[in-house]
Amino acid sequence: MKDGLKIALPKGRLGNKVHNILSKIGYGYDEIMEESRKLVFYDNEKGNTYFLVKPSDVATYVEYGAADIGFVGRDILLENKSNVFELCDLGIGKCRICIAGERDFPYYEKNHLKVATIFPNISREFFLSSGKTIDIIPLHGSIEIAPLVKLSDVIVDIVETGTTLKENNLIVFEEISHISTRYIANKVSYTYKNKEISKIYELLNNERGAGND
Repeated sequence: MKDGLKIALPKGRLGNKVHNILSKIGYGYDEIMEESRKLVFYDNEKGNTYFLVKPSDVATYVEYGAADIGFVGRDILLENKSNVFELCDLGIGKCRICIAGERDFPYYEKNHLKVATIFPNISREFFLSSGKTIDIIPLHGSIEIAPLVKLSDVIVDIVETGTTLKENNLIVFEEISHISTRYIANKVSYTYKNKEISKIYELLNNERGAGND
């Protein structure tokens, strides 16, 4: 068995987009895209092992060395303060982390806020820097409901098109960060498998450059 790279891929739509890019640069593995419950795949030709994990867990697999490299949203890296090397931006999965609330809420006049979010660490860091104090209300889905039922004053959440906010009469008050998918590497692997990891880095940058032509 060849000692290739261990590659953590996010499940779902984002994983499909990442695999499509990897295929273009010669690092795809067709079996991954077949209908199956299989989660671990071994490429006998190249010696690489691929495994599909929950998107929010990719950085953990890479940080602790179960994977040499992975592909993850920057929101996960910011929230978890992941101890990995962030090598490049794939330019996919683009969105924003924003503060939003009801249109008539006096956000800018408030010094203390109740904040519903899936990003407690990002929220604390941002509001600390802006001089506002907050109470965090942790939620894991349908976060837009929180201000509508007075659970929170505002939310901190991912915004892609803004359609869900508009349909619920919510507006963006502030933008915290732009988010996209990043190519990351384990710090030890980056030393011992630098040639292959760097090769993928160069191919990804070339592919993105070609896509922008």
